[in-house]
Amino acid sequence: MTLTNRLIGAAICVALIVVATSHPGAVPTFSDWAVPTNLGPTVNSPFQDFGPAISKDGLSLYFTSDRPGGFGNQDIWVSQRRTKDEAWGPPMNLGAVINTESSENVPALSRDGHWLFFNSNRPGGFGLQDMWASWREDTHDDFGWEPPFNLGAGVNSGFGDVNPAYFENDEGGGPLLFFTSNRPGGPGAFDMYVSQLAPNGLFGAAVLVPELSSPAMEQRPSIRFDGLEIFFHSNLPGSGGNDLWVSTRERVTDPWSPPVNLGVTVNTAFADQQPYIAADRLTLFMVSDRPDGVGMLDLYVTTRTKNAQ
Repeated sequence: MTLTNRLIGAAICVALIVVATSHPGAVPTFSDWAVPTNLGPTVNSPFQDFGPAISKDGLSLYFTSDRPGGFGNQDIWVSQRRTKDEAWGPPMNLGAVINTESSENVPALSRDGHWLFFNSNRPGGFGLQDMWASWREDTHDDFGWEPPFNLGAGVNSGFGDVNPAYFENDEGGGPLLFFTSNRPGGPGAFDMYVSQLAPNGLFGAAVLVPELSSPAMEQRPSIRFDGLEIFFHSNLPGSGGNDLWVSTRERVTDPWSPPVNLGVTVNTAFADQQPYIAADRLTLFMVSDRPDGVGMLDLYVTTRTKNAQ
């Protein structure tokens, strides 16, 4: 099966799924986020550790690091645990199939676990940084990724096109790829764009998401699996440098609400950035250079609870 056929097959399967939580009556409400917790010296290092992504089962944590032992200046690593109650194990480099002498960074996983998306400035791209993807057959094999391919001219350009967030879009119309870019035409330094997966397995021309773009910088979107909540970091007015922000909507066909700062419990005067929402909707991974860390940039996690309906 070719990579294009896999993308087409994935789009067809997604179109057949019906999810009850897509209508307003089923939209859950949540508590505030707790104070973020540093993931500790087993996962974090004295170097830069950033760009977290968690598997659907919560047992594999992907991230970027420039620690020694890699193939380039930034590689993608994974830390594993046997159960959600156990501690994370020592990070392992994903190896030469994914990582190169160039920079591979800010991974993201599809909800079904078959796809890995990431940024890279490796040869074969269109611009400064491009978005790439890799497929694996076994969703529990963190080292079973096939050679990555460039996501193409629909989403990549001669500029910096980064931070892919793949949304399966169960409401139909085809999967969507949210990302950020500094290409001309947007109001800010980096703005939010979205592209739809076409029936031919290629991503169509990206369009600006105006309600999530501003004269400030919007970066690293992470969309909840039902498409009703999107997290990102920004230096929007009211931020302490970089802060985590969130926008919501009642249906996937609705525009996004005005972004809301996650507040002083989560954000600090330091750089709080690169959120990634877990499949449980209750766990948010993030990155910060706040002073209680292990290195220059560390991975943190915060949680919330679901309110009674």
